[in-house]
Amino acid sequence: MIRSSLTRLTLILLALLALAGCKAAGKRPVVKIGYMICNSEEETLSRFAPLTRYLSDRCGVDFVMVPIDTHDFEKRFKQGDLAFTHTNSLLYVILRENHGLQLVASEKRGQFGSRSAGAIIARKGSGIEKLADIRGKRMAFGPMLAPTGYLAEYDLMLAAGINPEHDLAYYSIPPGSYKHEKLIYGVLYGKYDVAAAPMLDLEVMAREGKISPDDFVILAQSKPAPYCTFGAARNADPELVKKVREALLALKPGDTAEVDGERLKVLKAAAIDGYEELLDSDYDLIRQMAKRVNMPPYQKY
Repeated sequence: MIRSSLTRLTLILLALLALAGCKAAGKRPVVKIGYMICNSEEETLSRFAPLTRYLSDRCGVDFVMVPIDTHDFEKRFKQGDLAFTHTNSLLYVILRENHGLQLVASEKRGQFGSRSAGAIIARKGSGIEKLADIRGKRMAFGPMLAPTGYLAEYDLMLAAGINPEHDLAYYSIPPGSYKHEKLIYGVLYGKYDVAAAPMLDLEVMAREGKISPDDFVILAQSKPAPYCTFGAARNADPELVKKVREALLALKPGDTAEVDGERLKVLKAAAIDGYEELLDSDYDLIRQMAKRVNMPPYQKY
């Protein structure tokens, strides 16, 4: 109970951090950024508090973080009070197609830079050596709107003539937070035979010493596609959009921001390498996969 209260208090304080500077500075405009919850709400707020403060300092407004569950994001965006968004690439495409979201900048992280790939993995030595071997096996996917933890792998299976709805023993999605890590561990320790793993998560977990790449066999891997993305609402102030884009693209590893009295490195706290300016057409690979898999924003019933 005490831990839960402290966690809630921490989240509230983090969400208010972006406002703190504005109260001290005077009456700067308050602008909301909707952050898609990544592994957990607590982790998302902690990661992006320094970045939000950095943007406030650079752009002369007071940005406020609004953490939003992936499946609630479009409904929340339609309310109209989010000027900026930070989401995965599939959500970017959905908001772009349905609500005219503008592309601001794309996040760089890991071996593929501003892109990431999806992979279907099995534990080495399990006897599953190729994609055709997964028929009749137990499989775990990541969250349903995850471009490299669900969409890409589902598309790979359809392309190989494997229908996930009929050709597996079953498939499921791990509950709760840190779903990508859970499914990778699930394969490693035998809960699942195969899993849909983002290459970025495999890379990060290996770097953190949680797993060894030698423990797994990659049965199939998608083409790298854009991943996490900053967007701006159609009616956002064009000058502010320009400032945010320039501030993101200018971010360097040594840039810092003050959070709760502590000066932190913005990129290190966010666990990212920087930002890059892509074209909307770079997201066509996501669009093509969504159409083939019959997923939003192209889903047909």
